[in-house]
Amino acid sequence: MPTVEELYRNYGILADATETAGQHKDAYQVILDGVKGGAKEKRLAAQFIPKFFKHFPELADSAINAQLDLCEDEDVSIRRQAIKELPQFATGDNLPRVADILTQLLQSDDSAEFNLVNNALLSIFKMDAKGTLGGLFSQILQGEDIVRERAIKFLSTKLKTLPEEVMTKEVEEFILAESKKVLEDVTGEEFVLFMKILSGLKSLQTVSGRQQLVELVAEQADLEQTFNPSDTDCVDRLLQCTRQAVPLFSKNVHSTKFVTYFCEHVLPNLSSLTTLVEGLDIQLEVLKLLAEMSSFCGDMEKLESNLKKLFDKLLEYMPLPPEEAENGENAGNEEPKLQFSYVECLLYSFHQLGRKLPDFLTAKLNAEKLKDFKIRLQYFARGLQVYIRQLRLALQGKTGEALKTEENKIKVVALKITNNINVLIKDLFHIPPSYKSTVTLSWKPVQKADAR
Repeated sequence: MPTVEELYRNYGILADATETAGQHKDAYQVILDGVKGGAKEKRLAAQFIPKFFKHFPELADSAINAQLDLCEDEDVSIRRQAIKELPQFATGDNLPRVADILTQLLQSDDSAEFNLVNNALLSIFKMDAKGTLGGLFSQILQGEDIVRERAIKFLSTKLKTLPEEVMTKEVEEFILAESKKVLEDVTGEEFVLFMKILSGLKSLQTVSGRQQLVELVAEQADLEQTFNPSDTDCVDRLLQCTRQAVPLFSKNVHSTKFVTYFCEHVLPNLSSLTTLVEGLDIQLEVLKLLAEMSSFCGDMEKLESNLKKLFDKLLEYMPLPPEEAENGENAGNEEPKLQFSYVECLLYSFHQLGRKLPDFLTAKLNAEKLKDFKIRLQYFARGLQVYIRQLRLALQGKTGEALKTEENKIKVVALKITNNINVLIKDLFHIPPSYKSTVTLSWKPVQKADAR
């Protein structure tokens, strides 16, 4: 085992030789043997091995293995020094291996060490992005759980910080191809992170790129399978995938496949849905997602049948007025409860899909059913007007801070919901129904039209 003095002497031989350092293999071997020494020798070896690495391609494996031993040393200061120098080994064919090693080192619980690994990975990314990605994806596909988790997080946070000259079209295509392999077996959380990674790629922000992403999500959602409303995994996966798909839809990227699945499989089972997510109104969540997607639905094969399912579900939330007794009072105990949030979603979805079959209410329903629907609409509209008046009165004259109290925030949203329903009901009262009004769903910010 060489001493500190011997390490310095051999360092001097190599440094003085400059470009002919490769002729002094014995001197480099002494430096490699420094990893077997004490703390001081190891610290010097951690600095000297990478410095002359390029001159000894025949000792590349020995040099990388020696540095790797130092990266795993018990002494944190030696580990940090060794990790800091790792990018110097990332030349030619060695780069993917260095990337692989650095990815494994992401499992470190020492924050300074972890930051060094991140910085080292970023620096070799700028040398060869594809080679670095090869190392990262290798560990994501085959590494230990903690390494996989941290490698995915690294990609989701760091890729967007890299300059355009690093993130070329070829590099982005490689990320997409490798991501597809990973997506064959991912957890819900991993899926969300990969969608964040892929959505951030410049090449996937085109119409065809977003279409590719929608197809990826549809595959993940497994829309070909039979829907089981009592299987919480099945329900939660569908909701998670749909949430990822919604921002991708536009007038050019259609939501038809998802809307069809929701109408045919989810709506008829709405009351049976179960979820493990505490405090989530699962039925309202489903109806909100359907409403958001319905604006971007393209041509649907079974449009009439699916409009009928939407219509039937809408009737469930739009009660008939209570029967009057002979004295003119309600024969029942109390007025039915009006569920405005549910009705907003269902009416909006029906309004959006109804545009594609404008004679549905007049030509596809019999006179009795249409009359029943008009009575329900009228009764709901009456209750709506009373509630709108109450809300407006409660909010009258309130501005700024007064509107920020929890109670008033709820009232402001309630006013948006009821105003939306009011506009949509007026359209459906027309003979034939009109589908011309546009409303912004109560939970969405008001935005200018998206030209995508």
